[in-house]
Amino acid sequence: MLQPKKVKFRRVQKGRMKGNAQRGNQLAFGSFGIKALEEDWITGRQIEAARVAVTRFMQRQGQIWIRIFPDKPISKKPAEVRMGKGKGAPEGFVAPVAPGRIIIEAEGVSFETAKEALRLAAQKLPIKTKFIVRRDYVEE
Repeated sequence: MLQPKKVKFRRVQKGRMKGNAQRGNQLAFGSFGIKALEEDWITGRQIEAARVAVTRFMQRQGQIWIRIFPDKPISKKPAEVRMGKGKGAPEGFVAPVAPGRIIIEAEGVSFETAKEALRLAAQKLPIKTKFIVRRDYVEE
């Protein structure tokens, strides 16, 4: 997928997702987008499933931007392993998402097409989202 071939793993703390998104909370590229209303970790697989849903519905018209990237490694210990003996092996990558964060943007399609495509993408994500439109958008 999108992961680099040789990755040096740091011990990454879990962190806390308090408050709303301070950056990435406004449309920057497209006229339409989906905005997160909850906080959660979104995996690379969930992001890819949403991307595929959007591109399928838009039939490769217009353009989409994915505004989050799974760059936080998540480790997990195997089942039935005793306490201690260090941190578990990396299992995958997630993108921490705070409320207000723009997840996907779209451009170059009609309002109805964008709304349905982003609705399908939102179904693939584990959080509640909201469809948003650029303030100065006027339909041609």
